[in-house]
Amino acid sequence: MLKASKTRALHNHGGHAQNTATRHIDKIIIHCSATKAGKDFRAKDIDMWHKQRGFKCIGYHFVILLDGTIEIGRALQQIGAHCKGHNKTSVGVCYIGGLDESGAPKNTLTDSQLTTLLTLCRELTQKYPRAKIYGHKDFNPAKACPSFEVKEVLKEFFHAK
Repeated sequence: MLKASKTRALHNHGGHAQNTATRHIDKIIIHCSATKAGKDFRAKDIDMWHKQRGFKCIGYHFVILLDGTIEIGRALQQIGAHCKGHNKTSVGVCYIGGLDESGAPKNTLTDSQLTTLLTLCRELTQKYPRAKIYGHKDFNPAKACPSFEVKEVLKEFFHAK
């Protein structure tokens, strides 16, 4: 999984510990942090937000920082808390950003974030060959998250192989 220099663990959270071999992962769900473009934000900040909302810990498995570095949220063997009704069979990936300066939804992916997102999705689809990639709004149309059309931005994953 990505070079160690590009990956940082938040810490090992409690949660629904399960062996990855027994989890049937069929979805990779892309999210945004719903923070303004260029605002430095980290997995520990999301962890704090989620705890304030009553979660045990951060709901995402991976957080992609502005510079493309990945911070690990929940361990992959733990069920996430990022997309109601789909957490048990999915991996949650969140990039920092998703809002313009006025707070409206906007694709704010930096080049570094996009490169990392593509690499991470390649690695996750190799690890979980049945997994399809979705945006959060694909399951909840009332949401703009991840503030871009996944099928357009990640088009390499939607071509017949």
